[in-house]
Amino acid sequence: MPNREAVAPPEQGAEVRKRILIIDDEPDIVEFVDYNLRREQFETRSAADGMAALRCAREMQPDLILLDLMLPGIDGLEVCRQLKTAPETGHIPIIMLTAKGEEADIVTGLEIGADDYIPKPFSMRLLLARVRAVLRRSTPTREAEPRVVRAGDLVIDDDRHEVNLGGLPLTLTLTEYKLLRFLARHPGRVFTRTQILNNIQDEHVLVIDRAIDVHVAALRRKLGDAAHLIQTVRGVGYRFKG
Repeated sequence: MPNREAVAPPEQGAEVRKRILIIDDEPDIVEFVDYNLRREQFETRSAADGMAALRCAREMQPDLILLDLMLPGIDGLEVCRQLKTAPETGHIPIIMLTAKGEEADIVTGLEIGADDYIPKPFSMRLLLARVRAVLRRSTPTREAEPRVVRAGDLVIDDDRHEVNLGGLPLTLTLTEYKLLRFLARHPGRVFTRTQILNNIQDEHVLVIDRAIDVHVAALRRKLGDAAHLIQTVRGVGYRFKG
C-alpha cells in the first residue's frame, strides 16, 4: 500500500489537464492514487486486468500509464510489450508499479520500453514527482511547423492557404483544410477523433467528435486517387500515411 501522507491541494490556474491511465487490480491502491491524481488536476481512468488495460489505452490515448506488473490474465510485462510495439500506443510513457523482489522484471520492463518504475509500497509524493518528471521528458519541444507540406503529388501551402494535387488546386472547406494539414504534419502518427478535434477546432470552426468521420469522408472524395493518404486505424482514429 502507498504511504498515505497528505498532499497539498493544487494551485489555481493549472495547465491543460493531462490524462493518466491507472492499471492495477488492487482497489485500495487505485482509489488512493486516483484520488490524489485528481486533486492535482489530472484526468484519470483505471483498469484492473491486462485485457481491459490494452483496450483502455487504445481508447483513451492517455498522456501517461501507471502499470502494475502483477495483473490477472495478461501480466504487466506483456501489457507493456504490446503497448510499446503498437503504433497507436507506442509513444505513451509507462511507469511500472513493482513489488519487492521484481528486479528482473524491472530490467525487462525497461528494456521493452517502460520509462520508469516505482517499488511498492510507495510514497504519494514520490509518485507525483515521478509522474511529473516523465511527463516533462515525454512532452516534445515545440518546433516551428513547416509552412509547406509535401506528400507525393499533394502539396499543402500554409502561406497561400492552398492545397494542390498533381499541380491542380483542391477546393476544401476550412475544416477539411485544417484536418488535412494537421494529419499531414504528423505522418505515421495515429490520432483519435478527440485529439484531431482538439487540434483543429477554434472559435470560428465548430466541430463535434463524430463529425470528424464526415469531414474525413468528404476530404477523401476530393483527394481522389490520393485518398489512401488518410488511413483509418480501426477502433482508434486516423493517420496520414508516412
